[in-house]
Amino acid sequence: MSIIQDSIPITKAKSDLLNLIRKLENTDDVFAITKNGSPEAVLISMRKFKGLLETIDILSDEQAMKIIRKSIREASQGKWVEFDEVFGQ
Repeated sequence: MSIIQDSIPITKAKSDLLNLIRKLENTDDVFAITKNGSPEAVLISMRKFKGLLETIDILSDEQAMKIIRKSIREASQGKWVEFDEVFGQ
């Protein structure tokens, strides 16, 4: 998981917003926007934001998490299923 790469004062973020957005288009950077030296907001790409929402959806789905936990348990026990068994090739 990425952490905040940089903290930017709100006055600088306002004057440099277009350049910050351009930088986000090609990176996974996360910027903290500060007000009086304290982080108040976070600027991330839309792609990263959508990924976070998808992760939250999965984590809040009890059935999906039950299946994921079971799979992790089975994998740690060395119980693997061959590709052909799953996809019938």
